[in-house]
Amino acid sequence: MSDNWKSRTKAVHGGTRRSQYGEMSEAIFLTQGFVYETAEAAEARFIEAGEDEFIYARYGNPTVRMFEDRIAQIEGAEDAFACASGMAAVSGALTALLKAGDHVVSARALFGSCIYVLEEVLGRYGVEVTFVDGTDLDQWRAAIRPDTKLVFFETVSNPTLEVTDLKAVADLAHAAGALVVVDNVFATPVFSEAVAQGADLVVYSATKHIDGQGRTLGGVILGSKELIRGKIETYMKHTGAAMSPFTAWVLLKGLETLDLRVRAQAANAAAVAAAIEGHPALGRVLYPGLESHPQHDLAMAQMGGSGGTMVAIDVKGGKEAAFRFLNALQVALISNNLGDAKTIVTHPATTTHQRLSDEQKATLGITPGLIRISLGIEDGADLTADILQALDAAL
Repeated sequence: MSDNWKSRTKAVHGGTRRSQYGEMSEAIFLTQGFVYETAEAAEARFIEAGEDEFIYARYGNPTVRMFEDRIAQIEGAEDAFACASGMAAVSGALTALLKAGDHVVSARALFGSCIYVLEEVLGRYGVEVTFVDGTDLDQWRAAIRPDTKLVFFETVSNPTLEVTDLKAVADLAHAAGALVVVDNVFATPVFSEAVAQGADLVVYSATKHIDGQGRTLGGVILGSKELIRGKIETYMKHTGAAMSPFTAWVLLKGLETLDLRVRAQAANAAAVAAAIEGHPALGRVLYPGLESHPQHDLAMAQMGGSGGTMVAIDVKGGKEAAFRFLNALQVALISNNLGDAKTIVTHPATTTHQRLSDEQKATLGITPGLIRISLGIEDGADLTADILQALDAAL
């Protein structure tokens, strides 16, 4: 790999390994195990496997390793470990690093499954978690203690698009000796420089923008070689959250078009957000690219001048009006995924965040009228017209 390659070139060529056949598309190594020429070779590999030596698919695989190398190059990280889903990445990164008695500080605005891992899973095993308003540096400053092991947050929160100051929080955490673990799904590898801004570990649901075409589940943890090939790899390979070779191949194909798709999605998000702001059916439009967003300036600095691919709207009239809007859509699809080439709309209060208490929803700003819109790559004029006519139907 040339160190001078730009991100889009890395997304097409990074990490490629060709067999003796010189294939154009990356090979899928559909094998669970590997053969050794001698017993001595097997012993040596189990003692320490080389860069291109593999033992068992749960530990690593050539196709999976290509995906890990490529996404690491795009992200600007030293290494990566690919796993079965985004939540395997989140739970694996946290549990690999924590033990009973440790203290974690987390932003409170999170995906519902992340809240479950922090509150229920880690709490069950004796990890203390303090939740803060991720946008309030004073709360981070007050919560981080000398015994804080790590901090965790979504760089852009799901579903209300709050933006946390990654560098500022990282500086506070590092001053206390704590690691910084960030879920970077909404920012995407295209717009984020999370490692450069202070993240020690970055996790992605590769199901989202990286695949971005509704085909497969996947996750990845990125960071320093010391962390990834130390505690992360050790924990992940023994607990079984391995990525399949076929999934890795699908995600390699997704990376080739990631930059093109995400930039087209972000352009549609910016256009739709601007077109619908002020519509009489709406109480608010949340999009980091709008000047009305509370963290607009931070978002622009942190995400390279882009507001991202996601828009959240709050429909007046609550759940009934929100459902009228959803049911009137003709191009956009009702689903609970995001980051897809197709535009997807979600009602968090009754789906992705349904299990939260009413008090938790109110604290997070998840109102009965809140709708999350993940913009796709369809024609922007068609999307804008579709969303505007659906908003008219919600009145």
